Amino acid sequence: MPKPKPSAPPSSGSSTVAAPSALDVSGRPLHLREVDIGAFLHPTTIAVIGASEASAKPNTAMTRKFSQWAEKNGATFYPVHPERESVLGYTCYKSVFDIPGDIDLAIILTGRAEETFEEVLKRKAKFAVIFAAGFSETGTEGKKRERHLEKLVESGDVRLLGPNTNLNAFEDFRQDLEGPSIALVTQSGHQGRPVFQGQEVGIRLTHWAPTGNEVDLEFADFARHFADQPEVGVIACYIEGFKDGRTLMLAADHAAQLKKPIVIVKVGKTAAGRSMAQSHTGHLTGSDAVTSAVFRQFGVTRVDGLDELLEVSMAFARTQPAKPPAWAKANKQPGVCVYAISGGTGAHMADVLADAGLRLPDLTKDSQRQLHDGLIPSYLRVSNPVDCGGPPVADARGRKILDVILADKNVDIVVIPITGAVVMFSEPFTRDIIAAAQTTTKPVYVVWGAPAGTDDTYYKRLLDGGLPVFRTFHNCVAAVKSYADYWTFSARYTSPFASAPVEPLPAARKARKILEEARSGEALSEWNSKKLIRAYGIKTSKDELCASAAEAVRAAKAVGFPVVMKVSSPDLLHKSDVGVVKVGLGSAAEVRAAYDELLRKATKANPHARLDGVMVCEMVTGGIDTLIGVTTDELFGPVVTVGLGGIFVEVLGDVTFRVPPFDEAEARRALEELKGFRMFEGVRGQPAVDVDALVDTVMKVQRLALDLAGEVRELDINPLVIRPRGAVALDALVVKQ
Repeated sequence: MPKPKPSAPPSSGSSTVAAPSALDVSGRPLHLREVDIGAFLHPTTIAVIGASEASAKPNTAMTRKFSQWAEKNGATFYPVHPERESVLGYTCYKSVFDIPGDIDLAIILTGRAEETFEEVLKRKAKFAVIFAAGFSETGTEGKKRERHLEKLVESGDVRLLGPNTNLNAFEDFRQDLEGPSIALVTQSGHQGRPVFQGQEVGIRLTHWAPTGNEVDLEFADFARHFADQPEVGVIACYIEGFKDGRTLMLAADHAAQLKKPIVIVKVGKTAAGRSMAQSHTGHLTGSDAVTSAVFRQFGVTRVDGLDELLEVSMAFARTQPAKPPAWAKANKQPGVCVYAISGGTGAHMADVLADAGLRLPDLTKDSQRQLHDGLIPSYLRVSNPVDCGGPPVADARGRKILDVILADKNVDIVVIPITGAVVMFSEPFTRDIIAAAQTTTKPVYVVWGAPAGTDDTYYKRLLDGGLPVFRTFHNCVAAVKSYADYWTFSARYTSPFASAPVEPLPAARKARKILEEARSGEALSEWNSKKLIRAYGIKTSKDELCASAAEAVRAAKAVGFPVVMKVSSPDLLHKSDVGVVKVGLGSAAEVRAAYDELLRKATKANPHARLDGVMVCEMVTGGIDTLIGVTTDELFGPVVTVGLGGIFVEVLGDVTFRVPPFDEAEARRALEELKGFRMFEGVRGQPAVDVDALVDTVMKVQRLALDLAGEVRELDINPLVIRPRGAVALDALVVKQ
């Protein structure tokens, strides 16, 4: 039967949505769909449609590849071609309808991919692969072809990989390597090649999924399956674009609960503010910035280069603790010790580690005494970095030095940078490093920087010994930082989906009545925007809407001088820019005069502007201006933005993002990412402000964003003033979807 569809699809990639009962209040799935990826990766029957054995045909290589794979893995191989009696010695079938029994996997090599897939649908194969390109990656016509293919998938039960993919899922993987492995997900087969070739130097890889254009099977399906495999220690990915933001989050959540790190190269960065945003928040939001925030939210490690992808992934696989380390559970940075045979090398590595924000504590006095007691000359530094000068690693002192460092209570990680091979040192040093590392649960990272071709024996020895080994300082530091960040994340992580709301709050009814007053795509006035956020318990300034100067004077007396006066209109969004705001009015006469002046300026700015009236507002002083907003991202849906507000949002752009659902602890971590966070704690004699009130407001905005997803396109609360006690919204802008 056809796959179930969501009751109200919120974003692209709805093919992964389960039944409506599995949706949150915003209409997005709370669970990944069930796909038997194991059956795809290990089929018992394979049909190759368009099979060939002609030497000049590109299909021949693929046909031969699958026939060999089938023979090696005990699968039955069925070549299909309308004009051949046999292919590669196998009986050839005229069509898929002539094949006896079930078909687990249909490989489509024909030029008419969509038509062939229709036949596969009717034949009810379990899985199909389309290798052909010429779809959405080629432009408008290709997108039409791909949409047609999507509709075909939606009409049946056949799971499809591709189009625009390759053979990498059926590579031969080395079987002689041990330890946790890397599983690879790529949208470009060629870009995964360097990770696959890591096997040549002893780095274990057990799975590779090339997802192509992801018409059906996508990153989330494979990431979830790979995380479930006991031999997999880390999932490495090369991604050009995600099909669905929520399924990305669910897959990352699944891996996080299993403590399986995900390392990603994510390309295809886009400019900020792609939508025609009317609010400050909208202009600050860019899809790549949001994706990076989601990675932080779910513990995904982002790297830039393919060499970094391989080596950071390898390090994760080789340094998995049996349980989260004590420093991670205490939410502290691990203590990193640098041990080198050269003072210059040690200082260089220490500088790079410290610049990455890692902590390099001094060794204990007792450890330093032991190191200087016959192991390392007294004139060399042994506090951290530890510099042995070189010769000790060639004799019995080398192992003893390592044992002292590893036993030090201040040391959680050891980094050993070796910049070049030295014949008299290399063999004993690498032997001792491997032996010492096997006696401890503390990770030992080694940099072997000698040029390729001069050091293969030692490089492979370290890798064969199970250590994380790097060619460059950069990749080593990236791996150490990633290890520290991931296990700190893992120690605290709880899934936000277990408690995600599935029914709207009563406040949503009040908010919807206010939204009814606006047309689609239209902004609400400040008066109505504030009414909407107050429905969700967000405190605003004391305001009165006035229709005459006399009303304004009475309101000012009730609110208390001095006051702020503003024109409220859905057609005058940035009021300061057109002069329809007056601040610090201290008397009835000033209020009366300001009322008439504000109306004149409003009419001049936009003669057709709809005017609610003039707002008389309390004047709030002190505190720190912040911004909280909501935008609608094409990939993730509602996104919550938080940062410094007021005029600083345009000047500094100090903002960060979180995608619902998230809890209070995650909201607080988002605030701590801000460069200006120290201002909240009080600096240079200024009092600390109520961060708890800011977190509470973020959580209320998140709930509003979820309840009104699909109805509110943007929300901008700016400024939200945080005071020593409490938070108050001075201005708000809501844009209807």
